[in-house]
Amino acid sequence: MTGTTSDEKPSGDLGRRLATRRAELGLSRPEAADRAGVAVSYLTHLEEHPGAAPGRGTLLTLAAALDTTVSDLTGGQADLPPGPEQASRTAEFTELDQEECRSLLGSHGVGRVAVPAPEGPVVVPVNYSVVDDTVVYRTASGTTPSSAAGQQVGFEVDRIDDAFGQGWSVLVRGPARTVTEPDEVRRLTDSAHSRPWAGGDRELWIRIEPRTITGRRITA
Repeated sequence: MTGTTSDEKPSGDLGRRLATRRAELGLSRPEAADRAGVAVSYLTHLEEHPGAAPGRGTLLTLAAALDTTVSDLTGGQADLPPGPEQASRTAEFTELDQEECRSLLGSHGVGRVAVPAPEGPVVVPVNYSVVDDTVVYRTASGTTPSSAAGQQVGFEVDRIDDAFGQGWSVLVRGPARTVTEPDEVRRLTDSAHSRPWAGGDRELWIRIEPRTITGRRITA
């Protein structure tokens, strides 16, 4: 079994970041502990006790085992935009095929919707899900994301790995509309990957029908 199981309850900033990075790599606690050369019980302690304070040597070992950096594990980069590190000297740029684009898009999370506006395009982040091969997100009436309805929009998701100078991005373009059918609204609410991080009453559903899907990857 990989990832974080239902009986594992990470807490504290370090614990959540460790568990999240494990999940990204598809590793169970035993697998991650084996990579790092630490006891499973110790990794469990780090993930489940907010006051856990491992030394820098342990953090370096964990970061190397999880293909990340100490700054990422400890939140040192939390308020910085991705990509401040130097580019790799051996970078390779490739176009993604449709299957890989859809697979990456379906991983869910936070994406950016680009909406036309009189003063120029506006780009805002939204929590999204993929349902029936379409991008759906929840917002509130009168907000920038809600103005996508009835327009041709762009929607982008990406992943940047500063530690290794690599990453990918997927771009969807197509028409957006408001979902109004009660049964469909109920189905989307039940299928949603997560609630909007912004909180509040955001019960307006927007669906983007992908007319084109393109992607690219940079590897080191």
